[in-house]
Formats: sequence, C-alpha cells, structure tokens
Amino acid sequence: MPLDDPLNSQVGALNTALKHHAAADIVRRAYAAAPNLALVSSFGAESVALLHLVSRVQPDVQVIFIDTMLLFPETLEYQREVARKLGLRKVQVIRADTTLADPDNTLHQRDTDACCDLRKTQVLNKALAGFDGWITGRKRFQSGQRAELPAFEVEDGTGRIKVNPLAHWASEDVKEYMAENNLPRHPLVARGYPSIGCAPCTTPVADGEDPRSGRWRGQEKDECGIHFVNGKMVRVGATT
Repeated sequence: MPLDDPLNSQVGALNTALKHHAAADIVRRAYAAAPNLALVSSFGAESVALLHLVSRVQPDVQVIFIDTMLLFPETLEYQREVARKLGLRKVQVIRADTTLADPDNTLHQRDTDACCDLRKTQVLNKALAGFDGWITGRKRFQSGQRAELPAFEVEDGTGRIKVNPLAHWASEDVKEYMAENNLPRHPLVARGYPSIGCAPCTTPVADGEDPRSGRWRGQEKDECGIHFVNGKMVRVGATT
C-alpha cells in the first residue's frame, strides 16, 4: 500500500499518538477511528483477557468465534462460559462448509495448511467482509516478526485496519490481568495445554518446552494462516 494512502497515514498517526498508551486507550481510539470493528477470538488459553478488556470499553462488542468443528469439547464449553460471565451479547459463531472439501474430516491428516485454510482463513475472510477492521490478541513476546508488532496495522488488500491492543503485553501481564479480574481459565491449561487449537493438531507441552511446541507437533508450522504480512501468510506466534 502506498505510503501516502489515507488509511496508511491514519494508522501511522495512531501508532505515533498511542505509542506509550495503555491497551484500553488503544481500544477507545480504535473505535473512534473505525466504529465498525469485530473482535476475533479463539477462546483459547489467553483469550479471556482481551475479551474482558474490550468488553469494558465497548460492551456491545461484536465477537467472531471460528468453530472449526475439530475443537476440543472443553473449548466449546469455555466459549459459552466466558460469554456468559462477561455478558458478551454479540458472539457470532462461524463454521466452514466442509461437505465437498473434507467430507470425512481427514484433511488435517494429509495437509494441515489446506485444513486451516478451509476451516479458518476462508470463513474468517467472509465474516470480516462487512467490517472496517478487526481486533486481535497478538503480542510482541510471541517472537518472530511480531517482535515489532504495532498497535495498529493496515491489512493488505482489504482496506481494513487490524488492531493489536495487547501488542506490548508480556506473558506475565496477561496472567496478572486474568488474576486481578478473576477471569475463568481454559480448563485445558491446567492439563498441560498452554496453547490450544484444534484437537487433532494440539498435544500437551512438557516442562521446559516452548508453549507453542504442542501445536502441529513435528511439523514446520506454528500459525494457522489467519495473519498476513505483505499479503502473504506468516507463521509466527499465536492467534488470539
């Protein structure tokens, strides 16, 4: 996108103005700049922190949850529990039509990239089509190219902004926020799952292992494909 593009200029100004501001300030300014925002959440291990923070700024926040139909039953129950506890009134649950591409639910055994694209990326792109932007839970500490993650980004080719209110938070910040606000923890965290995705592609993590090592174990893959840089899929860190 050209540097003189109005949206790119707006995002640059927001990043400059809010460089040292708290996450709640970033959320407030995001809604002022683009009122039609959606919060995309996996309802995973750390998701409740962002859901709580945004819902306190924007009680009527539109939440998008992708049910891949391969999730742990515990994740589905946790999604309902968190929605009740936080009073989330607008949670849109979206699912892929897999009847032709994966009728027997075995695509993940042959091609995990294709499975993620079918069950996550394609359905999310369709769901976001009517929004000005979306809020994510990505953080700089998740390594890779996220080490320089700004609070605001322009999503290539869509005309949408991507907002990362927790970009500067460390793992301990998330844990402290959850404890201070008495937020419910995903039940699988206590069973050795610090990062939680689809059941067939997520395994427990041993002490000393990287928290993401249980995702697509044994493969050169650690990202489902939802996040892009320069229009290309980037496998770095975790989603929300």
